Amino acid sequence: MDYRSGPGQGRIGQSSQPAIKRVHPGGRPSQEGRASSLRKLARREVSARGNWAFKRASSEEKFRNFSLQGEYDTFDAKAVHLERLAFLKRRSRIVEIVAAKDLLFTLAHSGACAAICLESRRRLCYMNVGSEEVIRSLFFNKNNDSLITVSVYAHDNFSSLKCRSTPLEYIRRGQPSEGFALFESESLRWPGFVEFDDVNGKVLTYSAENGMYKVFDLRNYTLLYSVPDKNIQEIKISPGIMLLIYNRADGHVPLKILSIEDGAVLASFVQLLQRGKKVDFIEQFNEKLLVKQENENLHILDVRTRVEAQVSRTEFMTPSAFIFLYENQLFLTFRNRAVAVWNFRGEMVTAFEDHVLWYPDCNTNNIYITSDQDLIISYCKQEELSHAPHVGTINISNILTGKLLAKISSVPELAQAKSKSVLSTVREALEDVTALFYDEDRNEIYTGNRNGFVHVWTN
Repeated sequence: MDYRSGPGQGRIGQSSQPAIKRVHPGGRPSQEGRASSLRKLARREVSARGNWAFKRASSEEKFRNFSLQGEYDTFDAKAVHLERLAFLKRRSRIVEIVAAKDLLFTLAHSGACAAICLESRRRLCYMNVGSEEVIRSLFFNKNNDSLITVSVYAHDNFSSLKCRSTPLEYIRRGQPSEGFALFESESLRWPGFVEFDDVNGKVLTYSAENGMYKVFDLRNYTLLYSVPDKNIQEIKISPGIMLLIYNRADGHVPLKILSIEDGAVLASFVQLLQRGKKVDFIEQFNEKLLVKQENENLHILDVRTRVEAQVSRTEFMTPSAFIFLYENQLFLTFRNRAVAVWNFRGEMVTAFEDHVLWYPDCNTNNIYITSDQDLIISYCKQEELSHAPHVGTINISNILTGKLLAKISSVPELAQAKSKSVLSTVREALEDVTALFYDEDRNEIYTGNRNGFVHVWTN
């Protein structure tokens, strides 16, 4: 996962559960710019198409009879005095949810992050270890069972990022202060960032002060190599490689592909561009390079063979975000609440039958792609509830076919959950959902809303 963060603006991820997550100091995890990529990389290969019927049946059964089974209130007025967390003085919407084994982490827009034990169903602690700490995003490092928090602080006007790793065992004991700082040698002020790449097991940092990109090992945080910022406009990460995009020259843009392991140059070339037209995006997907300019066709170039395909600008319009499905050799696009699946011949292979996203700008905190890359779970519009404009549905769809497998809806209104700890009705829990996460091991969906409540859906 690539997680990028920096001061002054947000970039994404997942998170929902992104494979690559980037954070800037002044913002939330990014979508690499709305017209650029959100990349969620696979961890396992999807089953062969011949097994689709079985997989669909098992997926439908997995999500059958999902109902509201739990509720957590992440707001605690007592913590204002006990833990001196000034940002808990008022309720704030949930912006990110991360499940890590038996723990659930919920991040509010205020910067307060609550750690919840899923076994005892109680809050263990807040991950903020000081009254000045505002947590911007979270990353679960599976390599060493730790939670990485990326924060800004009041004493420097929230202008630079600080990263901290806290082992889950300390969090279970309610000791978040036992974590340790990461990348202390790096000045991560805007436009600097930190990016966590789960698939390659790397961390990319950029320090604008010394103009240097650095790659660290995600397992032990040791520095592997540095890349000087000489006219580099952007870096994109794919499995095994990094694409360096340099400042645009007259009629072309210089590109370079590096090995993610040691920084060795694998290829160096230029991509021709139409003069006078802005670049909507340049994306790297294994050996495929995607280039789109304003009001121009999409170009898909094989960087090894130099064979190029084009997709008409009327068929492929610039999306607000991508999700690359690396093992399937496909990619998802998001545009105006619509989701579509494309192959690298430029053909749309899937259109979804009932999957109209709630947020038009592809708020990826409300989207989850399973690790097998076969299912997409999203917070969606519910047309049949036109009289309740703030209430949506949770839709589970097959990515390869577009078929709707299951839907969590308040139409008809489901019975109140049996648990006495759940005060909300189904309709209230599906109102103004601001974050969503699916725990594949526990088969539970978690949603957060604008009032700081987190709801648990399962069968």
